[in-house]
Amino acid sequence: MADLYSRLGVSRTADEAEIKKAYRKLAKELHPDRNTDNPKAAERFSEVTAAYDLLSDKDKRAQYDRGEIDESGNPRAPFGFGGGGGHPGGGFRQGRGPAGFDFAAGESADFGDIFEGLFGGAARGRGGGGGFGGFGRGGAPAKGADIGYRLAVPFEEAAALKPQRVTIASGKTIDIKLPAGVESGTQMRLSGQGEQGPGGAGDGIVTIEVLPHRFFTRDGDDVLLDLPVTLVEAVLGGKVKVPTVEGAVMLTIPAGSSSGKTMRLKGRGFHRKGGGRGDQLVTIQVDLPADDAALKAFAEGWGAERTRNPRAALGV
Repeated sequence: MADLYSRLGVSRTADEAEIKKAYRKLAKELHPDRNTDNPKAAERFSEVTAAYDLLSDKDKRAQYDRGEIDESGNPRAPFGFGGGGGHPGGGFRQGRGPAGFDFAAGESADFGDIFEGLFGGAARGRGGGGGFGGFGRGGAPAKGADIGYRLAVPFEEAAALKPQRVTIASGKTIDIKLPAGVESGTQMRLSGQGEQGPGGAGDGIVTIEVLPHRFFTRDGDDVLLDLPVTLVEAVLGGKVKVPTVEGAVMLTIPAGSSSGKTMRLKGRGFHRKGGGRGDQLVTIQVDLPADDAALKAFAEGWGAERTRNPRAALGV
């Protein structure tokens, strides 16, 4: 699997602005709406979105650069541990729940317990069976292994914090409430929903994946949307219906709007960790009809516009 920087085509020393610029360029090129006959483009779109989600988070980027987490935002198992059953509590047990919901027993094991046991320290008795012989710190029975789950959440539902229903390894169905600031890689703990052990059950660790959307993109807590408008709507202005993560709203297009003009819908983005919500940024894209004879004749007769140079400020 390519590293996150390679996915975005930037160097490891790239700053936030370079990473954001590279992502927005790739997102536009690979957007599913522009590649309806190319499923590989949609897959690549999902990959670059996941890469941007992690690298745009300063803390997670630092963890990734130090090798503490992998490309999916999951902790890396130190010294090769985690792939087999070489310690009490067993190795990983792969399985599948409902659509978009995978799990692996022992995935969130606390390897510090193992090393404490190996080097003579007292084991703490968590994740993966705790200490040797099924006992944790102070001789207490160790709890069972944690079970790791992956939950795919639709973009709009993550933005609106809609409750998610999941089925865990035992077959039990649980409703969970998404936290403010949720993003791909966010982890939630389900107490007592792991494997059974001498000291009780471990926990379930749910890792969230926010799915890409076919026309919304995310920038921090803001939602971005390119909105097609007709030439008449751009020139004369008017009210148009605009999709948001929680349904359509009416937006006033100012008369004389050019492509690239951006307007803000307050509080229509993702919920912030500290309270409040981000916004939705709507960028106008004038959509011209193809081969419209009347429009072509009008443009040819518009003398003043044919001599105007809108690129003069660029020095050309």
